This record gives sequence, C-alpha cells and structure tokens, in this order.
Amino acid sequence: MDKTVPPGRVKGTLTPPCSKSYAQRALAAALLSEEPTVLRNLEFCDDTRSAMHCIETLGARVEQVDPTSLSIKGGLHPRGNTLEVGESGLATRLFTPIASLCHAPIRIVGRGTLLSRPMTMMLEPLRQLGVEVRDNGGFLPLEVCGPIHGGEVEVDGSVSSQFITGLLLALPRAQHDTTLHVRDAVSTPYLDMTLDTAARFGVEINQRDYSEFYIPGNQRFAATYFSIEGDWSAAAMLLVAGATAGELTVRNVSMLSKQADTAICTALVRAGAAVINDADSVTVSHRPLHAFEFDATNCPDLFPALAALAAAAEGESILRGTSRLEYKECNRAEAICEEYAKLGIEVDISEEDVMRIRGGAIRGGVRTRSHGDHRMAMSLAVAALRADGEVTIEGAESVAKSYPTFFEDLALVRE
Repeated sequence: MDKTVPPGRVKGTLTPPCSKSYAQRALAAALLSEEPTVLRNLEFCDDTRSAMHCIETLGARVEQVDPTSLSIKGGLHPRGNTLEVGESGLATRLFTPIASLCHAPIRIVGRGTLLSRPMTMMLEPLRQLGVEVRDNGGFLPLEVCGPIHGGEVEVDGSVSSQFITGLLLALPRAQHDTTLHVRDAVSTPYLDMTLDTAARFGVEINQRDYSEFYIPGNQRFAATYFSIEGDWSAAAMLLVAGATAGELTVRNVSMLSKQADTAICTALVRAGAAVINDADSVTVSHRPLHAFEFDATNCPDLFPALAALAAAAEGESILRGTSRLEYKECNRAEAICEEYAKLGIEVDISEEDVMRIRGGAIRGGVRTRSHGDHRMAMSLAVAALRADGEVTIEGAESVAKSYPTFFEDLALVRE
C-alpha cells in the first residue's frame, strides 16, 4: 500500500498503542501461570496477535472481555506442534525457550524478513540446557523438544537481549535452578522490563550487572492484573513530529517507565526542542533545532525517529550504535541512508558504529520505500511534514506491526 503524506503542521494530543514489548512479555508470563491473569490496555497490533497465537497454541485459554482487555487461563498443554510467530523477532526468541519447557517437539515458523534474521544465539545454550534443537543453519524454522532442565550456561548478549528475555521467563519453570552468564549484554533496559514483568507475577530472579542471572527453578507464576503502559517506541515518532512540525502531547507515557525509548526525550532536549514531562504525558513543542549527538546502542529502535529529528536540525548530528541495526526488519542503517537521500538529506554510515546526518531542507515530490519496516514508514511520514511537497511511502501498511492507526492519528492532529 502506498501512502502520500503532505507537508504541514501538527498540534494536539494523541495516545499511542500499548507497549508491544510489555504486552508480549505479559502474555508469555500469563501462559506460564496456572492462575487467571487479566491484561488491560491492550491494542492488537500484528506482533501482539502473534504472541496471542503462540500462547493459545501452547495451552492458554484466552477470552477477550472488552475491546482492550483479556482474561487468560494459563498452563502449558500444547494444542498444536507449530508456533507461528509472524514477523516478530521478540515472539521468536521469547517463545522458543518457553516451548522448550514442553516434552513434545514444537516447531517455530515465521515469515517475511524474519526468515533472514539470525537465531544462532539460541541454539547452543538451549542444547546445553537439555533441549533437543533442530535448526535451519541458524535461521527459522527451528524445532525444539524439551524439557529444558536448567543448570549453568553462557549466552552471547551482544546481538539482542530478546533470547535472554525468553530464558528469564522460561527458566523459573525448569526443574533445576539456573545460573545464566551473559557476555556483552545490550539493550539492558529491555532486560529491566523482563525482570519487572516477572516480579509482577511473583517470580524471583536475581542479577548482577546484567552479566549473571540466578533463576531458582520450580517457581509458580501468580495470578495478576496487569495494565500495559503506552509504547515509548511509538511515542517517540509522535514527539519528534511535535518537535519538528508544531506541538504534540502524548498521553499514557511516563518518564519513570523502564522502556529504553524514554531516551528520546534526552535527544529532543539536546536538539533544542521544548519538552514538558507530566505524570502520565509528555508535550514537545518546536523550537529552532540544532545538531546533536546521541548514543542509541541500548535503544536501537529509536534510530528511525532520531533520523527524522536530525534531518530537521541545523548542522551535522552524530548517532552512535548503528551496529545494532543490521538485523531488524531490514538493515535500518542502509535503509535510512537510502531513503533520506531521496529526501535530499545526506546520511553517512561509512564510519564504524556511527551515523552522521546533515540536516536541511526536505525534498518533496518523491517516492520512498518502507523496506517492509514499520519504523521506517513512520520515520519517513514524520520527515514528510517538513517537506516542500508531498512524499509517497511505498509499503506503508507495515505500520500494522506496531501502530496500525499511525497514519489516521497523524491526520487527526494536522492543523
């Protein structure tokens, strides 16, 4: 689907979808609980639906009690032998260890760009924990057959924290205690989200400097009521729109959140935008923007939003952490470089782990591509607000992965 975005100013208030990262973690924990769980403030983007499908396949009974709430009766009693994870990297790396708790073989299959994303970091640690694993050269589809035993194992955390999240939620249900040694952990705020989710279900996990986790086995996940907070990754796009093209207030977000992407507020302040934090909302207003430096190593999902911000800032902005971008829905560093060049913005990624963006006038009257990446589609739409003409985005339907109503919401706040 093509979407044409005209230039213009924005002003108003929006509420982004719930955090799909928290939603998927909460759904997984609800599966592992034998007691009823109620999840509130859910919005059903593609990734959340993939997680729902996984927990139902593995034995959960899910009832929708109102448009944004689910009642879940957990329990690992697989109804099928295939988990369809869609295009969700988190669902893949989260539910593979959980499926490994089962005594029967479970196949994990995906589609789209997920098929080219590496899963090698999961294979050897699972085998060391007693799981039979059949792999496809390090890519999906995979097959696992448990049960996962626990014990002592080392995991490479340098590519993604998602597999560690899966282990941290699965291993409390293992028969034995586990000591998890993690090398070079990245995206540690996402591990904080996992620990927070586990604690809300009454599960004990001890950690030291994100390099060692001790997980007692044979734990029970307690019944809980869990209201999912707003998604800071989606909020970041809206806040950048406010900073570059007017003023926006984003509701149901808090700076006290454990989500990594709260860091967007730091970048906005460094760029010169006016930022006001309230208890459950953030307001950002346009001011003359200047070049800034920012290290997004631990919040790589911010890169597309940061690109739109840097394109609107006077001078050359420096973003660090591009090594985290290769294995997303696309190679985001290359996609940003290619698509922003069409908009007349110079992006240099020749330096290792660094992206340099020289802000300037945005060229309209061009066609751009999302590369099948929801965050690229949103980034290009935000950049288009400052263009000298309309910008067309090919593959705009990709926003359904995390923010299905993004374009409608953006239209609501146009002046």
